[in-house]
Amino acid sequence: MVGATLRRMRDMKAEAAFQSYLFPGERIRWSGRPRQGIAFGARDIFLIPFSLLWGGFAIFWNVMVWSEPFGGGDGAPPLFFRLWGLPFLIVGLYLIAGRFVHDAWLRKSLRYAVSDQRILILRNRKFSSFDIERLPRLDLTEHRDGTGTIDFGPANIFSAMNGMDWWVPALNRFGQFFRIAAPREVYRLIREPRA
Repeated sequence: MVGATLRRMRDMKAEAAFQSYLFPGERIRWSGRPRQGIAFGARDIFLIPFSLLWGGFAIFWNVMVWSEPFGGGDGAPPLFFRLWGLPFLIVGLYLIAGRFVHDAWLRKSLRYAVSDQRILILRNRKFSSFDIERLPRLDLTEHRDGTGTIDFGPANIFSAMNGMDWWVPALNRFGQFFRIAAPREVYRLIREPRA
């Protein structure tokens, strides 16, 4: 049953992208891609309010210093204060909206596969693989939209939060299948002994 469902769900374009990375005799059992478009996650409960506070303050700062008359007269902010707020404004706008667009754009180029030996991940021309027998962990998180995420990396939340992948899930550097269709079946496929 699981095998038949997964055979119907294989992404042939993704599968073709992995052919040059396979070992002799290795065969692909499943291939797919992450959910496309804007994706919100549980961590956004904290990240969205933080980004709104950051961005809101940066917008307020910039409006205040740029709306005052320029010229160094009494009460006019120095040029330094005007320029100081611009990087914070750019970061704030990225955190509020840009990160969602960036993540969606990165996921367009992501391809996933499970072979009879390894987990395979291809992002543009960057290829990663994980030996199925030596995975540090295998966690499944199912989402309300029917997709799911399978994580293979370290379980320590502090090591997972020390990079941009906390803000942009497609940049995950530890290994995951992010928001894939039929996640439970793919999880079982990875867990079951190789035939």
